[in-house]
Amino acid sequence: MSAPKRTVKKKSPQKRRAAKRTRVALDSKKVAIASTCVCAFCVLLLAVSALFSARRQEAERPVLVEKRIQQEKIEIIETPQSKSKSDFEASSKNASAENSSLKKENLAKENSSIKKSAQENSSEVKKEIAKNSLPPERKSETISSEKNAARNPPASMQDFGFPPASKNAVLCIVFDDGGQNVAQLKKCIALPFPVTVAVLPRLAHSKECAALVRQSGNEVILHQPMQAMNLGVNPGEGAILPEMSGGEIAATLSRNIAEIAPIAGINNHEGSLITEDEVKVGFVLETVHQKGIYFLDSRTSPATKVPSVSMEMGLSYFQRDIFLDNEKTRENILHELKRGIEIANRQGFVIMIGHVWSAEILPDVLAEVYPELKKKGYRFSTVSNSGAERK
Repeated sequence: MSAPKRTVKKKSPQKRRAAKRTRVALDSKKVAIASTCVCAFCVLLLAVSALFSARRQEAERPVLVEKRIQQEKIEIIETPQSKSKSDFEASSKNASAENSSLKKENLAKENSSIKKSAQENSSEVKKEIAKNSLPPERKSETISSEKNAARNPPASMQDFGFPPASKNAVLCIVFDDGGQNVAQLKKCIALPFPVTVAVLPRLAHSKECAALVRQSGNEVILHQPMQAMNLGVNPGEGAILPEMSGGEIAATLSRNIAEIAPIAGINNHEGSLITEDEVKVGFVLETVHQKGIYFLDSRTSPATKVPSVSMEMGLSYFQRDIFLDNEKTRENILHELKRGIEIANRQGFVIMIGHVWSAEILPDVLAEVYPELKKKGYRFSTVSNSGAERK
């Protein structure tokens, strides 16, 4: 038995035409929507591109302006005389044209400032360029010489108001308390004139410091510790104490002298209690005389008996006139130095004592005043060569 036949309804021609028109209308709408989307995307893409381009130009604008300014600086420095005012104004206008967003008045002020700075500093710039073109070793020498010039300006640039020397005035500089610090000592013995250094005994660097002073061509003496009137002050190792006998004093001195020998003399460290004692002073002067060296009285006490005992024994001695750095300031050092110069002009010599622990200021001040003092006729000497013996 055969299956029943399926009947298919056929659309009428009117319905087919209507359906076709509907499909065409839908297709047209799709095309229109798609075209609109494409146009919108293109517009968005153009807007984004324009935005990025504007930002890039804005970012590059300072660089262009800076390049232009640097170019103008170089032109001004290289040919400050040949470049006329009209040329410079023309270059300013060109720079303004490249950066139209900048205000003309600000650009004019900037260019004027550049021109003024370039004209004022052209010589420094040229020196810097010349220095940079030197080989490394020559450049190092140039930098070193500039530092030295800044530290020690030429004598023509200094004016401390020192009077001309009279009586062939001799200035003696003594540095006390050597033996404590090697680096500080090196600054003191590097001065351009002879000095005397008093080295403390029985310290870690006593022998080394004494050797360095001798190697530098300067004079070494023993800075002999002695008890002060204030018994609470410890004078240090190897000191002469009030309870010592004459033999003990001689033995202590001999040991200390041998430690840092050869030496030219000794002076007292502290010691007001000992130098006011005629008997103790006598033992000290006798031992010093036997050793063939001199005694320099540091005058830590105005009641010192060194002058009177030396006269009784028929011995010569030296004495301190000025302490330079009781106040460790530049103003005080210059003040005391001027006092010392007045003394030198009255008596023909002066002995001024400073300290190694003032190495960060005292040597620098002395190096500054040296050219003027030398020009004014003052002579510098160690104590032993000063002619300042007192009898």
